[in-house]
Amino acid sequence: MSEISVGVIGCGHWGPNYIRNFMALPGGRVTWAADPSEQRRRYVGALYDRVRVTADFNEMLADPSLDAVVVATPTSTHHDVALAALKAGKHVLCEKPLATTSAECARLIETARAHSVVLMVGHIFVFNAGILKLKELLSFNDLGHLYYGTAVRANLGPIRDDVSAAYDLASHDISIFNFLFETSPTMVSACGRSFLRPGVDDIALITLTYPHGILVSIDATWLNPKKIREITLVGEKKMATWDDLAPGGSVAIYDKGVAREQYYDNYGEFHLLTREGDVTIPKIMAEEPLKREIGFFLDAIGKGSATVCDGERGLDVVRVLEAVQQSIRSGGSPVAVESTRRDRRSARS
Repeated sequence: MSEISVGVIGCGHWGPNYIRNFMALPGGRVTWAADPSEQRRRYVGALYDRVRVTADFNEMLADPSLDAVVVATPTSTHHDVALAALKAGKHVLCEKPLATTSAECARLIETARAHSVVLMVGHIFVFNAGILKLKELLSFNDLGHLYYGTAVRANLGPIRDDVSAAYDLASHDISIFNFLFETSPTMVSACGRSFLRPGVDDIALITLTYPHGILVSIDATWLNPKKIREITLVGEKKMATWDDLAPGGSVAIYDKGVAREQYYDNYGEFHLLTREGDVTIPKIMAEEPLKREIGFFLDAIGKGSATVCDGERGLDVVRVLEAVQQSIRSGGSPVAVESTRRDRRSARS
């Protein structure tokens, strides 16, 4: 395939990172960048003099030589911008979450199919080397039967104007657990609070129930003095943690668990003893996740499918987020979640 011409819509915090990584990879080059801010257009134009800049992304979409676009605009604009790009016959890589409602996601998916173009969601942590290591551990059943998982994603800011902390932060962890477990949760319960602005939750405490009896808790907030990105998986045989900010290695595997030992006076009864073993920190080759994501997008255009990050996966995440918001509004009542996919783990068993 000839070199793919790419346009980046949204050149704020994240957009320039896309441009930088596209420029470093073979197979694609950024030819356009769009942003309503003159300051951001000047910034991009000064760094990349061969990239055409515009205030109106529709000017970009009118270019017949443009093959694909990246949507790196605020979440509330994802649907309208991505829809225009898809209707123009461009492949689309849209930042997470794909849209604010499942109905908007479904419309984007149908539009992509109608125009025979790829729709991919920027679930960047699916390309994180540490998360891929956790996936490997689960795939080879190294942890044994999984009991539960936890995630904490916190920092002091950035505080969004258009979506809640659940949509902004928990969307990452929902996409991670969906990827790890190869399915979506069936039930959601959540509580949230808006301290800074009415109607926009600054914190979300979420409980997800996945098939096979797996429970997951997610703590997401942009009101925390420490930056935290952590996941814990607790299995019957072993336990594992992922700390994206750990200096010595993001994944640790704990050979720890609980053993059942028979009472000597009654072989029909057991007592539980903790088992303490070694902690292993596997060597993980570091590579920028965004670079992997972009390489995957370019490859997906050639194949015609984005698989693990396609529109259906984006829809699954947004359906969970909708259930989270519904549960918060109802005071934490459980809400059932519909999924676009059947449980592949059940299909294999």
